[in-house]
Amino acid sequence: MSTGWIVLGVIVIIVLFAFAAYNRLVALSQRVSQAFADIDVQLKQRHDLVPNLVETVKGYASHERGTLDDVIKARNSAISAQGPAQVSAAENQLSGALGRLIALSEAYPDLKANANFQQLASELSDLENKIAASRRFFNNAVQEYNTGIQQLPAALFAGMFGFTRKEFFDLGASRTEVEVAPTVKF
Repeated sequence: MSTGWIVLGVIVIIVLFAFAAYNRLVALSQRVSQAFADIDVQLKQRHDLVPNLVETVKGYASHERGTLDDVIKARNSAISAQGPAQVSAAENQLSGALGRLIALSEAYPDLKANANFQQLASELSDLENKIAASRRFFNNAVQEYNTGIQQLPAALFAGMFGFTRKEFFDLGASRTEVEVAPTVKF
């Protein structure tokens, strides 16, 4: 009789561990989803800003058509991207194209002095900082989630419940550019 109670007690403990692990993994997964949604909001704001920036530059540097077309193509690609990996790659392309667009202002002093361009460039800079902060928050949430599904006792149940590793919002190809320290020459 007492063996039955012990077995029942062990089963109850295992079930409680499974419920606790499941609930914790659901909470971590929701945090990852919420963090990605935060990035998505920031990226949408950037996508909305790009046409205004392109139109402003177009007025001053209309013969820079290739750069303007690259920005529009990168924006359209970024808008249609799905999931963290595709969004990350598309946004990195858009960041590069926007960097080239902003660099055009150095060649056109009238454009650089334009109040509308300055305001749009300032908004873009602010959004880039917000996106970077959102990416850090997202990557932290992914790290906690991935750690959660690999730690015991959750690791015993994670696969059964359908929890799989999530990808980080990575810099991708531009990582080598970011990791190389700039050279300063006097």
